[in-house]
Amino acid sequence: MYVRWFRDLKLDDRLAVGGKGASLGELTSAGIPVPPGFVVTTRAFETVLAALDPEGLIRREIERLDGGDLEAVSAVTDKIRSRIAAGVLPGDLVRSVEEAYGELAGPDKPVAVRSSATSEDSSEASFAGLQETHLCVRGTASLMTSLCACWASLYSRESVTYRLRLKLPEREVAMGVVVQRMLESRTSGVMFTRSPVTGDRSVIAIEASWGLGSALVSGEVTPDKYVVSKVTGEIVKRTVSAKALRHVAAPDGGVRVEMLEGQTQLQPALNDAEIHALAEVGKRVERHYRSPQDIEWAVAPDGDGGGRVYLLQSRPETVWARRDAVPVAQPAARAYDHVLAALGKGRR
Repeated sequence: MYVRWFRDLKLDDRLAVGGKGASLGELTSAGIPVPPGFVVTTRAFETVLAALDPEGLIRREIERLDGGDLEAVSAVTDKIRSRIAAGVLPGDLVRSVEEAYGELAGPDKPVAVRSSATSEDSSEASFAGLQETHLCVRGTASLMTSLCACWASLYSRESVTYRLRLKLPEREVAMGVVVQRMLESRTSGVMFTRSPVTGDRSVIAIEASWGLGSALVSGEVTPDKYVVSKVTGEIVKRTVSAKALRHVAAPDGGVRVEMLEGQTQLQPALNDAEIHALAEVGKRVERHYRSPQDIEWAVAPDGDGGGRVYLLQSRPETVWARRDAVPVAQPAARAYDHVLAALGKGRR
């Protein structure tokens, strides 16, 4: 099966659709508002890779690399990506994707195309930003180009060196590709269900900017920032920044930059009702996964003059989770031994 719909997926489908696709399916099943979509499965990737490399030399060559030798990694990965980009896709795979695209969006309607590797968005490895995302993709030809680009990005220098550093076996790594209906996002951003600065689990931190989230991810804009108490729901901190630009969908596909002027730069990208709505969704997702989350979201017009919150991705928060996993001290036989050890250090 080359295509799986979000509505039919759960988190335990990671091997079939990758981390991002499995998470979006899980969120959809949990009733969280997610733009509809489908995933081009890892079977499709494996089919194309086997046609290009029937003897499995690519994976063996990757595993022999020294992750510290960036020149050698670049030389190998550049060739692999070129081979994938130039490959001929099987006709039945193309037909399956075309049919799903027509059902999802209709002819020439924009979609977001996102990489979804089996090894990404887990509590052990996030791969955030290391693989391709293409926004506002229009038409079947552009969709197929973006599909191949996402597959090829599994062999970017950054992705390969990250896998080598984590010692991930190449035979366990494959790429699914998410194809998701594109929102006309008025505001986009990220949300952490614990403070990314202090690790405080009693608050939710939200960052927001105008337009598509690519402006924030690329670092082209300084976002507004809000901190919300999980206990009281109070917005305990807000910082409204001067947002000089926004990314919007280009009519012929892709993204264009639109400069903002005057008071528009200083207007809050979210109103209080939307901040509270985001915080409530964030708490729902954290409860569902039973761990702090790093969430991508968007607010799109609801047709009644307001905005509706959608989640575009949720992954486990990893920075503070790793710190929590490391014990501060080795357990001692008696509690008093910790006191003696501390006193000993103080006398040095």
